[in-house]
Amino acid sequence: MKLLLDFFPIVLFFVAYKVWGIYVATAVAIVATVAQIAWFRYAQGKVEPMQWLSLGIIVVFGGATILAQDETFIKWKPTVLYWLMGGALAAGLLFFRKNLLKSLMGSQLELPDAAWRAMNWSWVTFFAVMGVLNLWVAFTFDTDTWVNFKLFGGLGLMALFVVGQAIYLGRYMKDAKEAGAGEP
Repeated sequence: MKLLLDFFPIVLFFVAYKVWGIYVATAVAIVATVAQIAWFRYAQGKVEPMQWLSLGIIVVFGGATILAQDETFIKWKPTVLYWLMGGALAAGLLFFRKNLLKSLMGSQLELPDAAWRAMNWSWVTFFAVMGVLNLWVAFTFDTDTWVNFKLFGGLGLMALFVVGQAIYLGRYMKDAKEAGAGEP
């Protein structure tokens, strides 16, 4: 259910774009993100920092898109969000010696620090690549192709990445278990 709610603004943006165009879709995404935040606040009593960040970015870039009647701003929104997320993960390790990924998921998954570091850096790389890829699609192809990529391409690549990470972790844990089994 949470995953569906996380993608709620993106799906509504996609539908509104197909029916009414980029400017109405942008307004719908802003309203949907505000509604999403309100729902999480009501249902869980709190809102995660990443959701607040996403709201701020959609309001700034979406608002600029609507006010300037220039779709360039909204096309930058995913890239800025990707780069901020990747930058936060990198800064956590480099400057604060804190693995933010482990802080977020450590209660759900027990891994050695080396595995957490590898996962963290792989997410940093993924977000950097996704940011560049979004810009390439946004400014190489038409807006319709970008909107399709934003929903289907972005989600598909994220799913592939998560499956790849699961395979990596499975192999990592298997190798660690085998190495531990060989000890007296």
